[in-house]
Amino acid sequence: MSFLAKRFTKPGAGQHFLATTVRQMSLVAKVLRYGEFGEPAKVLRLQEEPVPEPKDGEVLIRTLGAPINPADINTIQGKYPVKPSFPAVGGNECVGEVVAIGGGGSGGTSLKVGDRVVPFATGLGTWRSHAIYSAGQLMKVPAGIGVAEAATITVNPCTGYRMLKDFVSLKPGDTVIQNGANSACGQAIIQLCRAWNIECVGVVRDRPDFGQLKDYLKSLGAAEILTEEELRTTKLFRDGIFRKPKLALNCVGGKNALEMSRQLDQAGVMVTYGGMSREPVTVPTASLIFKDLRFVGFWMTRWTKENAASPARAEMFNELFGLIDRGALKAPAHEMIAFDQYISAVTNALNIQGFVGKKYIFNF
Repeated sequence: MSFLAKRFTKPGAGQHFLATTVRQMSLVAKVLRYGEFGEPAKVLRLQEEPVPEPKDGEVLIRTLGAPINPADINTIQGKYPVKPSFPAVGGNECVGEVVAIGGGGSGGTSLKVGDRVVPFATGLGTWRSHAIYSAGQLMKVPAGIGVAEAATITVNPCTGYRMLKDFVSLKPGDTVIQNGANSACGQAIIQLCRAWNIECVGVVRDRPDFGQLKDYLKSLGAAEILTEEELRTTKLFRDGIFRKPKLALNCVGGKNALEMSRQLDQAGVMVTYGGMSREPVTVPTASLIFKDLRFVGFWMTRWTKENAASPARAEMFNELFGLIDRGALKAPAHEMIAFDQYISAVTNALNIQGFVGKKYIFNF
């Protein structure tokens, strides 16, 4: 049984108003669970369960949006380093609205009913219509942040932010090169580079609508977009059109990563955070010896666990929310999809088509 605030529509009026009632009612949550590893469309089950009253120190939220990320799919398939205990609930990101607080309404937290929040702990299982979290697992979202931006804030923008900040000291006018530039993370990286006056050159696979994709990514702030074939012969850096990249961000691997490494400046760094081609990163011996290149990996989940209460994390979110608030960072190309359409959503997430890798966000 839960004490909730219900929204009503005033009869005969075209306006909504909030009528707060303090009354008990049973609350049933819809949850996407799986009890074994496998293809999401086959192993996920939409279930219902009663939601208990939040205890002292706990917060009940109503989920507003929860995205489907590649890592979510890989986790369900059993291909991700994180292996949940069964039965498990899918998803790692969401934004929700606080509807009840344990401990007599305060619960030792500054959160209030009506606040929008995102969970910033990993592995919580966010594909559910309602959830109870520890107050310490939630971060308040500024009121002006949209549902799509808030729901997707903790993975891709944070991944891009940390890779741009933590490996090379970049200055305005420096160049970053990245593959997978049309991915959700790639779109965030482009916008962050624009906000910080860094030239971002993106690499994508060739496709019939390459011109449309190029225009879209340049509208986000990309300095230039190249196909993988163009990367092999480009003179952008040789002729001084752009400074040689100090940083390369790799989520593809294979020959694509090798070609990017050849464009790096002396003592440049390649950060690998994905391997969509499922091919290894090959490092030429000469690049290590004579160019003093560094090749490192990055996993946002590990960084989050190691920096859960660090000032760097608070600073990062403050800056990201500020960029969103002034329109300098927007959500990736996406589609809001009804929660009960989950089979279609997870199937389409595995078969991304079109010029931009569209992200699906469950709409509750």
